[in-house]
Amino acid sequence: MSPSMKDTSFETMERKAEFVTGVNGINDQGDFDSSAPPPFRIADIRAAIPKHCWIKSPWRSMSYVFRDVNVVFALIAAAVYLNSWFFWPIYWVAQGTMFWALFVLGHDCGHGSFSGNPILNSVVGHILHSSILVPYHGWRISHRTHHQNHGNVEKDESWVPWYRSPGKEGSHFNPYSNLFTPQERKLVMTSTACWTAMAILLAYLSFAIGPTQVFKLYGVPYLFFVVWLDLVTYLHHHGHEQRLPWYRGKEWSYLRGGLTTVDRDYGLFNNIHHDIGTHVIHHLFPQIPHYHIVEATKAAKQVIGKYYREPKKSGPIPFHLIKNLVTSLRQDHYVSNSGDIVYYQTDPQMLQLLSLGKSE
Repeated sequence: MSPSMKDTSFETMERKAEFVTGVNGINDQGDFDSSAPPPFRIADIRAAIPKHCWIKSPWRSMSYVFRDVNVVFALIAAAVYLNSWFFWPIYWVAQGTMFWALFVLGHDCGHGSFSGNPILNSVVGHILHSSILVPYHGWRISHRTHHQNHGNVEKDESWVPWYRSPGKEGSHFNPYSNLFTPQERKLVMTSTACWTAMAILLAYLSFAIGPTQVFKLYGVPYLFFVVWLDLVTYLHHHGHEQRLPWYRGKEWSYLRGGLTTVDRDYGLFNNIHHDIGTHVIHHLFPQIPHYHIVEATKAAKQVIGKYYREPKKSGPIPFHLIKNLVTSLRQDHYVSNSGDIVYYQTDPQMLQLLSLGKSE
């Protein structure tokens, strides 16, 4: 398998996407039903996206890497120079956000949208992801599975509902995990070795400059990075004002599953984390570079229509998403074990526990 996620799998999924005729998702009561089979094909969306949006520029992609890496080292230099408890909290949030930005660029390498060169994608992806303790190939392969099965309650692997059918289990570090095929084992070994090298470097720095300094410079920002990763990933698939369907069996298709994802506006962070919040078209066409994704989405909306959930406009800081997150955590607990189109339901016991915690 090529290290790049630009393989025939996505193209195959796109070609297999069902074209089931309907009347613009309108049900018998005259209301729009987002779970209804859309009256357009994935090929129609693809045709609406300008041709230049598919062009990958390795030079432009590398410019974002240089930008982010320079910011990371500038923040480290400022923190070491100032060494002030007034500045440290600012550093932790800013650097954690930059770790997240590096992750997104490595994520693009994994999709093959960084460049058309699989070797460049793999080298840059390993450097970026290993620097933030992410096993590149282990994550890439698992994430590919998520994209191929988005919205499928039985096969998706990212923030899937409770009470689902058992899915794959395993480690991103173990080449013999059932997450991977035998042909992918050497790739996983390479990524695990790179991850181990980074861990050894951090251990050495702990002896050289002290564990407290490493914790302040790297450990705390890493925690903020993990918060970004979980928050953004969760809100791409949960917490919309409209109920988001999950599918099973014949009701699922690559197109219908992709349309269950949600775009988010992160205010000033949109540019910092490379427009990862513009997520619907990314899920359908992960080959599109991040610097074209906003334009591609604008063009695709003409075809998608009401199946596209317009994100709420954010101020500089996306405080509005706190309500979406809290509401979803209180309500979106599980889906039924039966039915080919299902929605999140609320677990009364969990809701009671959350309510008790809030009252205390």
